[in-house]
Amino acid sequence: MRILVTGGCGFIGSNFIRYILKHYKPAYLTNVDVLTYAGNLANLEGVAEEHGDRYEFFKADIANADQMDELMTEHQFYAIINFAAESHVDRSINSPQNFIHTNVIGTSVMLDCARRHGVQRFVQISTDEVYGSLGATGKFTEQSPLDPSSPYSSSKAGADLLALACFKTYGQEVVVTRCSNNYGPYQFPEKFIPLMITKAMRDEPLPVYGDGMNVRDWIHVQDHCAAVVAALFEGKPGAIYNFGGNSEMVNLDVAKRILKRLAKPESLISFVEDRLGHDRRYAIDSAFVQSELKWKPRHNFEQGLNETIEWYLANPLWWQPLLERTGRY
Repeated sequence: MRILVTGGCGFIGSNFIRYILKHYKPAYLTNVDVLTYAGNLANLEGVAEEHGDRYEFFKADIANADQMDELMTEHQFYAIINFAAESHVDRSINSPQNFIHTNVIGTSVMLDCARRHGVQRFVQISTDEVYGSLGATGKFTEQSPLDPSSPYSSSKAGADLLALACFKTYGQEVVVTRCSNNYGPYQFPEKFIPLMITKAMRDEPLPVYGDGMNVRDWIHVQDHCAAVVAALFEGKPGAIYNFGGNSEMVNLDVAKRILKRLAKPESLISFVEDRLGHDRRYAIDSAFVQSELKWKPRHNFEQGLNETIEWYLANPLWWQPLLERTGRY
């Protein structure tokens, strides 16, 4: 059995590759990534040496149909897990075209190629942001209407609808997964938790949007990886599965926890102008997947956050070059 992972040099994709190669020994895996600013070969350091011919890397753009046809002609894939995405909301506000190219056109190309080459399963990795913003109560379910607020979430909603249309029109075995905010090792330092950690470590101001009271439901990336594996092997074609961490936290409180763990003063917090179209609250009801896929999150947020902080403390040679490369150091 060979699996194709797109975007495998990104944060979640690289963690997934490590996870599935470790836990599913029969699997062979091809990683395709175009290596944008957030795609980092260092995320998979040691994987090729550890797993030998069970792992291979192919540099390519998923929106390039010729490259994808070439790859799928070379191998017969059982499944595609589409992690590849432009994912930073602020960047989508400034440059929506890049998000349409990868998230919409890229997904469409992958779906078409998968169908032509007889790929049995297609797992579309999405986000809870396609649902928009919640009020003070309630949680997103698989039946929640789509109401995206940003070019990023709109592009992901469009990709999801394309995937589900391929199930309805062509009978492709498509599964869509939507998860809450991920955290853990190898996350690009522009994202909230690693940004707060790396800023605090360097005694720099921690930029917190608006009043800091936006709420996110945090899921450890390892729990997300386990959930995707469950959806890959046990998910029903045409189904949507929502994965949450049962860890709702106010952004300001997350920043304060990081400062406390690093013994830094709360005076480092700097409130900045709010993001355009900033969703106030996300929360996911995972009851359906816990029943259908027998999955549940296993990481406690406090413990998981402390382990994540320890990882960034221990790996400055991973994140410092990224800041230098993007001009953020």
